Parts: sequence; C-alpha cells; structure tokens
Amino acid sequence: MRLFLLSLLLLSNAVLAADARARLEAFANGLNALSGEFTQTTSDANGELQEESQGTLALAAPRQFRWQYEDPFPQLIVADGNDVWIYDEDLEQVTVRNQSTEESQSPLTVLVDLSQLDRDYVVQNLKDRDGLSWLGLTSRAKEPPFKRIEIGFDGQGPKRMLLEDLLGNRTEWAFSNWQRNPRLAADTFKFKPPAGVDVIGEPTQGAEAIPLQ
Repeated sequence: MRLFLLSLLLLSNAVLAADARARLEAFANGLNALSGEFTQTTSDANGELQEESQGTLALAAPRQFRWQYEDPFPQLIVADGNDVWIYDEDLEQVTVRNQSTEESQSPLTVLVDLSQLDRDYVVQNLKDRDGLSWLGLTSRAKEPPFKRIEIGFDGQGPKRMLLEDLLGNRTEWAFSNWQRNPRLAADTFKFKPPAGVDVIGEPTQGAEAIPLQ
C-alpha cells in the first residue's frame, strides 16, 4: 500500500513538473518581446527581509532587457546587446561594463529565447506549490553566478521567480500585467548617461547609445 501511494506521489509530481515546462513553452511560443511589472523582495541567508522594491521590465530577443526600479530607490538597468548600463539616480552615478554572456542571461530571457533553456541551464522538475507549477534552473557555467533559480507558472504565464545566490541570499519577484509582443519605444534598450553624472567603466567601442528620455 505504501509503495502504491509513493508511486502515485511520484507520478503526480512528474505531471505537475511537465505542466510547468508546458506552460513555459506555451507562453514563449511566438514571443519576441515582453513587458510587465514586478515587486521584488530581498532576504539574507537567515530569511530576514532586507529590501522591498517595485518597478517595470521589458525583454526582447535575443540579448536585450530593461529593469526600471521606481520605488523606493530609482535605478535603471539596461542591456543593449553590447553593454550593461546601471544608472543610480540618487547617487548621480552610472556604471557600464561589457555585456558578457553571463550578464546577458537574466533568467527571464528564456521567455523570449527558449534555445537558452537547455543550452545554458540544467532544468529540474520541481514540486507544485502555492498554486503554481515550478521549474528549477541551475547554470551550466563553470563558475555560476548564482546557486539556483526557480520560476513559478500559472495558466497565464510566469507569476513568481526566486534566485538564491552563492551566499544563500534570496531575491524573489512577483510579476503582473504581462504584455506579449508590445510596441516598445525605439529607445527602450538604448542608454546614454545624463549630463553631469559620474561614469564608472567604458562602453564597448562602437556601441550605439542615445540620450535617456
């Protein structure tokens, strides 16, 4: 009897995990750009809350993304395909560095480029929880920048994401108001430091940039 119940449990978990992969593929089918809103919480390795924030995001295949934190501290992160720009408005400071493969792999970019999924990550089927179907992603990089990522899906698409770094700190996102293949402004993934701010680093030579609106 116990063996029978165990078999049912394993089968149930497999079905739920398969459903998570199916939901990812269904959401990503025909998708080349995406925008939405998020709330973000960061906790230390002991589970103590460190920070809460919210903002908007946009993604486009294959290597572009924009994360804009609006509250409580405004910050803009833009990956233009050549460089990653980080603009801290309160500090009047911009940091720029070459957009290496690792930096371009914001985990959500798998939504607009499914070829990344099995190429760049070991994909694990996770147990259903909180009414969501979950996928676990582990980087295939020799020196991974994080310990694990989990993405939770409902019938409409990705709803939550968890990233645990190598020190055990956790960042969690809750997503809402997804727009599939929206008409994004031409300057969405382009950036030039505003006049008067300190710039740390050098952009890739020849990289295209335009003024921040």
